[in-house]
Amino acid sequence: MTTTQGPSPTPAQWLAGARPRTLPAAVVPVAIGTGVAYSTGGVVWWRALVALAVALLLQIGVNYANDYSDGVRGTDDARVGPMRLVGSGVATPRAVLTAALGCFAAAAVAGLALVVATGAWWLIAVGALAIAAAWFYTGGSRPYGYRALGEVSVFIFFGLVAVAGTTYVQVESLPWLAVAAAVPAGLLSCALLMINNLRDLESDRAAGKRTLAVVLGDRRTRLLYTACVAVPFVIALALVPARPFAALTVLAIPFAVAPIRLVRNGALGPALITGLQQTGRLQLAFGLLFTLGLAL
Repeated sequence: MTTTQGPSPTPAQWLAGARPRTLPAAVVPVAIGTGVAYSTGGVVWWRALVALAVALLLQIGVNYANDYSDGVRGTDDARVGPMRLVGSGVATPRAVLTAALGCFAAAAVAGLALVVATGAWWLIAVGALAIAAAWFYTGGSRPYGYRALGEVSVFIFFGLVAVAGTTYVQVESLPWLAVAAAVPAGLLSCALLMINNLRDLESDRAAGKRTLAVVLGDRRTRLLYTACVAVPFVIALALVPARPFAALTVLAIPFAVAPIRLVRNGALGPALITGLQQTGRLQLAFGLLFTLGLAL
């Protein structure tokens, strides 16, 4: 890793490196968890906003960490997707690593405020695991993202932990609804990662990066993506007896049609960047409607 003065990225390039199209994965579970808290009469808005800050900082931090780790390994040298800071030579590895660690540190400070407010000191361990998962996704000598475990981690931390954690820090208990509502959030986050890895399947295979898409192959990855998009609607409708307004999520079905059609019709490479954008919009639309449905 170089220690000499290198290129200085512009603010727009830093923003691109933060991968804003992936940020719905941080926003949606916090919104859903707050919807659950609201339905129990226990919403605490400042805690919800701090939880959102933690989620966003972790998401941006893991994006910078991935940029750094994949960049120094050379995994990004032949990628098809949007620009990467290290791989494109726009920023030095040290600068991107510093940005990642800065995001993780800020997330830890914000999370500590929630720990103090709730008195639930065990949440420190949860936060430490989340930061470790963010780093070791592509960092370290044996990154689990190179061993087809990325989607598992995303489901756990941007589904179960984010939704249930957001609810807990507000109501200081864990209702069953928080766990049930976490599953759609986790699956849609998995869909976001899956279409990203489907786009990079060939370059990842050539670089020795064994994502779940590489392990499953093209056809089965497309089938699994479709399931990750469709099943959240099934779960939301299954919750209708307990929360009738969860049926509002059917209004998000039109947002699911375009990315599913794109993936099922065999779109490749750059065409899947559009699918990634569409999946992000679906995640936001479903998340908003599901949050309203849970809260009403």
